Amino acid sequence: MRTLLSSLVILLSALIMAGCGGKTGKGKGSVSEADNVSVPDTGYTGIKQYFNKGSLLKEITFENSIRNGLMKTYYQTGQLYQIFWYEKGLREDSAVWYYLEGQPFRTTPYVHDTIHGIQKQYYRTGKIKARIGYKKGLRTTLFEEYDMNERLFTDYPEIVTDIKDEYNTEGTYILNLELSDKSDKVKFYNGEFTDGRFDTTRCNMLETVNGKASLVLRKSGTPQKGYTGVIAEIVTPFGNRNLIYKKVDMPYNDLK
Repeated sequence: MRTLLSSLVILLSALIMAGCGGKTGKGKGSVSEADNVSVPDTGYTGIKQYFNKGSLLKEITFENSIRNGLMKTYYQTGQLYQIFWYEKGLREDSAVWYYLEGQPFRTTPYVHDTIHGIQKQYYRTGKIKARIGYKKGLRTTLFEEYDMNERLFTDYPEIVTDIKDEYNTEGTYILNLELSDKSDKVKFYNGEFTDGRFDTTRCNMLETVNGKASLVLRKSGTPQKGYTGVIAEIVTPFGNRNLIYKKVDMPYNDLK
């Protein structure tokens, strides 16, 4: 009898512990997964859905816990916001962003998780707004913007140089730089496009204050290339980043 009573006590204790172990909690405001895809984070193959306060935020396709396939994100109101395609954890093909009404806003090409190709932007009407070139993650010189009537926009400012020649007295040749429209929303760089790309590691960013910058070139005593390049980075009326280049010929052959 005593043995039977002990067995009943042990069984009852095990049932209580099992009931408590089945309860879990989530932090307030945290993103939760859909109940039908609640799976371990290792080795999972399938689609996971992520929610916030009941709204679907994104869907990610996994293969063996690595992103592989379509990923979708959504506006808080439920409409599709963007899609990416993954292969073995890397973005490939074209990513697409959408207006709230459902039309594509932008397409961006990826190769091995790096932007490579021509990014395109669209108006809500479906007409092309911009074509912007990228090569291995860096901007190229390809840049086209169009108004809503499909006319190519060309009304960009130019780089204006004011020369201060002190070569014979101080050994310097100074280029004072600004934009022709006097805009202060600009960054100036000294350098060239490398293989048709804007590589900031190969260009020297100049200190720009109120839309003006100065490039001081000095007498080196050794032959130089006879010119220098200046690049202005501006924001266009369409909201894109445009790169304007100017080649400035030097009157002396040893300025550096």
